[in-house]
Amino acid sequence: LVTGAAGRDTPSPATSSEVRRVLVTGAAGRVGKEVVARLAKAGDFVVRAATRGDGAYARSLGAHEVVQWDLEDASTWGPAMEGVTHLFSSTQDKYIAQHMDFAKFCGEHHAGSLQHIVRVCTFGAETNTAAYDDATHVSRSGAAIPLMLQHYWWSEECFLRAGFGDRLTSLRGNFFMNHLLKNELGRIREEGAFASPLGDTKNSFVACNDMGEAAAVVLAEGAARHGDKAYDICGAAPQSMAEVAATLTEALATPLAREVVPDVAGKAVRYEPQDAAQFEADFGATRAEFFEYLRNGFYSRSSPCFYNLTGHRPLSYYEYLTTEGAAGDTGLAELFSDQGALYTKGQDLFKGLQDVKR
Repeated sequence: LVTGAAGRDTPSPATSSEVRRVLVTGAAGRVGKEVVARLAKAGDFVVRAATRGDGAYARSLGAHEVVQWDLEDASTWGPAMEGVTHLFSSTQDKYIAQHMDFAKFCGEHHAGSLQHIVRVCTFGAETNTAAYDDATHVSRSGAAIPLMLQHYWWSEECFLRAGFGDRLTSLRGNFFMNHLLKNELGRIREEGAFASPLGDTKNSFVACNDMGEAAAVVLAEGAARHGDKAYDICGAAPQSMAEVAATLTEALATPLAREVVPDVAGKAVRYEPQDAAQFEADFGATRAEFFEYLRNGFYSRSSPCFYNLTGHRPLSYYEYLTTEGAAGDTGLAELFSDQGALYTKGQDLFKGLQDVKR
């Protein structure tokens, strides 16, 4: 465990007989960084950032403590959880088996000390607040719910099974803004174009900043108010990929773009439809079948949940691209950075995940 002065001018948590310490997993990620920055600035928690790196970035965001934590190394779980009263849980999809083991570990070793868990996931397969049948696809007869979507639900359910039902808040986010473009940055830079199999379908992509703000709000207000609750967090309005391209073009024409992404500032970006079969060849069947839900309208709706939590509407895509989040960077800077660059063409990150069992 590394402790020390925060990298930012952030207040220290008030001294009390019971210190509220939150472990933020994925602390350097697009949502985790916002949670760290917001909670550190508020000063109500000792913010412990979980990382596999040296923690310098988390400390620059205001983290009071940095600890090594790795889902693939169970020996890191105990030290990371020592003294923790609150948990922000965000993990990559491919680690679903390890995540479920970690939830079980929390139930076995921290059932009496964990007061609140906030889990980032998505909606569409849950069976507590809805009655989805995992064998029933919403738009294709005879098909099951996409495996990734089932695993998102399992990532919540494992905390319920571990005994945290009255202390669990689920933030079910839509697909993240910018996420679909990460694999296309080379083409955007070189050709001013990106490809996607989504066609004309509109989806209410959500800003990572809004996910982070929602998480900070429910953690601060506590399990007494938000335990055993689930919130669907969506964007301000649904957009097609052609509209995404137009919005990105508009943002790249701003003075901000010349400051933060000068190599692409002023570039006009166009959308090119991609064959679904080619997308599956590039990224594998598991990711491709999830994208079918982004083509059939399932994620088109917006939701009032973010407004009900925060008192204001979520960000539009243009606002996300051009507005600094709590962590100090804009969506434009995030898009053209390495953050969230999880997928590589020709590599199937989900190979073998069909064999994972609850």
